[in-house]
Amino acid sequence: MKKILFMSLALISLMACTKNENPLLTPSNAPYGVPAFDKVKIEHYLPAFEVAIAENKAEIDAIVNNPEEPTFANTIEALDRAGGLLESVAGVFYNVLEADGNDEMNAIAEQLSPMMSELSDGIILNDALFQRVKTVYDQRETLGLNDEQMRLLTETFKSFAQNGANLPEDKKARLKEINQELSLLSLQFGNNVVAETNAYQLFITDEAQLKGLPESAKAAAKEEATAAGRPDAWLFTPKRTSFTPVLQYCENRELRKELLMAYTTRGNHDNENDNKSVIVRTMQLRVEKAQLFGYDNPADYILADCMAHDAKTVDAFLESVWAPSLAAAQREAAELQKLLDKDLPGEKLQPWDWWYYAEKLRLEKYALNEEELKPYFELNNVRNGAFGLATKLFGLQFKKLDNMPVYNPEVEVFEVTYADGSLVGILYTDYFPRAGKRPGAWMNNICPQYVDANGVDHRPVIINVGNFNKPTAGNPSLLSMDDVETLFHEFGHALHGLMSKATYKSLAGTNTPRDFVELPSQFMENYCYHPEVLKTYAFHYQTGELIPEELVAKINKAGTFNQGFVQTELLSASILDMDYHKMNTIEDFDVNAFEDASMKNMKMIPEIITRYRSTFYNHIFTTGYAAGYYSYTWAAVLDADAFAAFEETGDIFNPEMAAKFKRLLEQGGTRDAALLYQEFRGKDADAKHHMKRCGF
Repeated sequence: MKKILFMSLALISLMACTKNENPLLTPSNAPYGVPAFDKVKIEHYLPAFEVAIAENKAEIDAIVNNPEEPTFANTIEALDRAGGLLESVAGVFYNVLEADGNDEMNAIAEQLSPMMSELSDGIILNDALFQRVKTVYDQRETLGLNDEQMRLLTETFKSFAQNGANLPEDKKARLKEINQELSLLSLQFGNNVVAETNAYQLFITDEAQLKGLPESAKAAAKEEATAAGRPDAWLFTPKRTSFTPVLQYCENRELRKELLMAYTTRGNHDNENDNKSVIVRTMQLRVEKAQLFGYDNPADYILADCMAHDAKTVDAFLESVWAPSLAAAQREAAELQKLLDKDLPGEKLQPWDWWYYAEKLRLEKYALNEEELKPYFELNNVRNGAFGLATKLFGLQFKKLDNMPVYNPEVEVFEVTYADGSLVGILYTDYFPRAGKRPGAWMNNICPQYVDANGVDHRPVIINVGNFNKPTAGNPSLLSMDDVETLFHEFGHALHGLMSKATYKSLAGTNTPRDFVELPSQFMENYCYHPEVLKTYAFHYQTGELIPEELVAKINKAGTFNQGFVQTELLSASILDMDYHKMNTIEDFDVNAFEDASMKNMKMIPEIITRYRSTFYNHIFTTGYAAGYYSYTWAAVLDADAFAAFEETGDIFNPEMAAKFKRLLEQGGTRDAALLYQEFRGKDADAKHHMKRCGF
C-alpha cells in the first residue's frame, strides 16, 4: 500500500513538474489566451498528450464513479466539459501538423494515433458510463430541458449507440482493434500523399518549352527552382499553384500531360508511398465495422446521422444532378474538340487539353482572359473584401494583431469583434504552400467556443489555411478566380466557427451534419464576383485602379462557362466515393480496376479525369468525408436557394435576411439542420436555383 501511495505521489509530482515546464500544459499568457506557439517545441508534444490523456481519463472516471444518481448536469454536461486540456493540446499539435509538419511531427502522430483511438474507445465503449447516459436519456421528457440541452442529450446518446456502446463485449473488442488500425491507415494515407507531392520535381531548362505560360507563372517557377538550388531552371511540381497555369496556358502539350499525370497518379506508383494497399485495407475494415453495427455497407452506417440518412437517398440525389452535368460536359467537349482540330487535326481531345482549350474558348466567347483578372485579385485585397462582406452582412469588425505568437512567420492573426467592441473570436490565416503543409485549403478550430460552468463565454480561435501563390520578387500574391472562390469558401467556414453562440462544445460552430456544414462556406462564394462586392476589393495591385466595369460584365456573363466540366469532375468524385462505401464485402480488390469500373458505370467521358482519383483522395480516406463528398453538391443546392432568398428581396445585403442567416450560423449544431434551414428560408430548398446557376 505504501509503495502504491509512493508511486502515485511520484506520478503527481512528475505531472506537476511537466505541467510547469511545458507551455502546452500551462495557461497561455499570450493576448486573448491564444496558444503560445512561439514557446512550443517538438519535445513538448508527446509529454503534453500523455498528461492530457491521463487527465481526460481521470475526468471520465470521476463521472463513472460519481455516487449520485445520473443527472443531466453530472453526466451529460460533465462529459461535454471533459477533455478541455486534451482539446487544447490537440488544437495546437494537429493544426501545426497539417500546416507546417515535418518528419518528427509525423513520427509523433504515429505514436499518438493508437493512444487517441484507445482513449476514444475507452470512453465510448465504457459500459458503466453508457448506462449513466442511458439513464438520463430514458428520463429526458421529465427533466425540463431546454432545446439545446435536449439536443446535447440526444446527440450524446446517439454517439454512444452509433459507436458501439450497445455491442456485446466480443464485438466491442474487435471494434477497438478496427478503430486503432483505421486511425493508423488514415495517417499513412495522408503522409503518402504529401510525400508523393514533395517527391516530384520537374526542372525545365529550355524556356521555349514554356511558350504561352504567363510571366508571373514563370517567375514563380524560377524562384522555386532557385530555392531548390537550380537557378538555371524553372521548377514545376504537382501542387496546384504550380501546375494549373501550365494546364491553362502552356502550348507544350507534352508538358501539360506530364504535369497532369504527375498530379493524378500520386500514391499510385507501386513504391513506398503507394496508397492502393492502404485503400484496400481501409475499405475492408470499414465494411467490417459497418456490419458489426448491423448495416450492409459503410455508406448506410455513416449516413445515418446526416441529412440524407442513407445511401439510397444520396444515390437518387446524385443521379438527378449527374445527367444534366454530363450532358453539358459532352457539349463542352465537342466545342473544345473543334478548337483542337484547328491546331492538331486528327488528334482526340485529352484531359491535359481541356483546361488549355477551355481558356481559349473563354477568351473567344467572352473575351475573358484570367491573367487579365489576376492583377485585380491581390491576396490581401481579396481577404479584405471577404472581411468587408462579413461587416456588411453581419456587423463584424476585423483588426490585424501584431506580435502574436504564430507557428510560422507567414501566419497572420486578426481580432474579430462586433461594432460595440464585444469579442467574436480570433482568426488566424495561413495562405502559402510549404513542404510540410498538406494540399488544399481548410478551416479548423484551434480553440472551440463554449460557455463554461461559471457562465463565461469562451470565444473561439479559428484558422483558415490555403495554398495560394507566394509573392515573388516582382509581384505580390495574385489569385486566380478559383483561388478567390476558395478564400471566400474557407472564410465562410471560419464565420460559422467564429459566430457560434452555443453553450456546449460538441454543438458549437461547425459541429453539424456533414451535408449541412458546407452551406455557410458555399453561400459566401455567391458574393465574391458580384459587382457590388468586387467594388470593395478588386483593385489593380500596381495602379490602384478599380476593376473596370467591362471586366466585371465579362466575369458575370461567363458565370456558367465550363460548368459541365466543373460539375462532372465534382460529381464523378462523389459517385466514386459512394461506390467505395456501398461495398459489402471484405474480399481483396484491385483499386485501379475498381475506379475504372466506377467511371465506366457512370458513363464518365474520357476527356475528364475525376476531381480526386482514389490514391490521393484525402477527403474520404483521411479527413472525415467518407460517403460524404456528395455534401458539396447537396450544400450547393442549399446555398443557391439561400442566396436566392436575398436576391428575391432585390438586395443581396438585405438586413432582414442577413439577420436570419446570422442566426443560422450562430446556432451551429444546437438544432436539427433541416429545421434550421426551414426557419431561415420558410421552406425546403429548391434545386432549381442550383441548376440555373450552373446554366443547365
